[in-house]
Amino acid sequence: MSSKICILIAGPTAVGKTALSIALAQHFQTAILSADSRQCYRELNIGVAKPSVEELQAVPHYFINTHAIQDDLNAADFEEYALRTAQQIFRQHDIMVMVGGTGLYIRAFCEGMDRVPPVDPALRASIRSSYAANGLDWLQTTLREKDPAYFSTAGVSGEATNAQRLMRALEVVEQTGHSITNYRRGQKAVRDFTILPVGLELPRAVLYNRINERVGQMMAAGLEAEARALWPHRHLNALQTVGYRELFGHFDGIHPLDRAVELIAQNTRHYAKRQMTWFRKDPSMIWLHPEQAFTAVVNSVAQKKAGQ
Repeated sequence: MSSKICILIAGPTAVGKTALSIALAQHFQTAILSADSRQCYRELNIGVAKPSVEELQAVPHYFINTHAIQDDLNAADFEEYALRTAQQIFRQHDIMVMVGGTGLYIRAFCEGMDRVPPVDPALRASIRSSYAANGLDWLQTTLREKDPAYFSTAGVSGEATNAQRLMRALEVVEQTGHSITNYRRGQKAVRDFTILPVGLELPRAVLYNRINERVGQMMAAGLEAEARALWPHRHLNALQTVGYRELFGHFDGIHPLDRAVELIAQNTRHYAKRQMTWFRKDPSMIWLHPEQAFTAVVNSVAQKKAGQ
């Protein structure tokens, strides 16, 4: 067993991952690697529940405020970044903390990403142009027709509203004539460190109430103004995100502000449900209540250290 341990904190939005990760990083005097596909963007703050300035200063954080919304990121990019960062952290520490709710990014880090055939740049540009002109509905409909095998799983995994992942799947089926699911890795990558996967969970009613409260807090903190400043960039993949998409609809005159806020809470609850569905598929995940997690994780690390 490797002497290096990555404590992985996963779970749905608003469950308390940030607070636990900081407490653990401080206890073990180590750093945090974020596995959130939106907190890495410098321009997104309130709407993605990014850790506060004080929290970011409390312990070193990686993959937060590292990219611009124009950057085109995917899970393979994250795998490369995360493995490089983990090596850097492990040179100084025996333990690191990874925290996030983006299941595909976490899977990429733990198991490795699929390697699919290269795509003709002209095809990629054509698909992106069509998406910019016709929107997400067109993308979903087209992919449902051309790659039903992938699209049937996209809703469960939370990818059905992620334009970047949908365009990637469309690129592959158009380029190769085969579903992107055909290229999924049959064998997991072997990492040279131990991963301790911990999932945080709360009773659904409690979690949903926390989500509703968080949305109210975000609006009070200035989410509407943040979204309005980003509205001119609403076509970017980074902004196909709950909390911004609904306010863009308000700015476009589709619905009033109070309805936009209702939709943010509703869609966030739906997203949390999809996150739990994704993480529940991992049989190695240790499920804990947030209030019990700190002590349980510290004890688990001690046991792993003793068994080395």
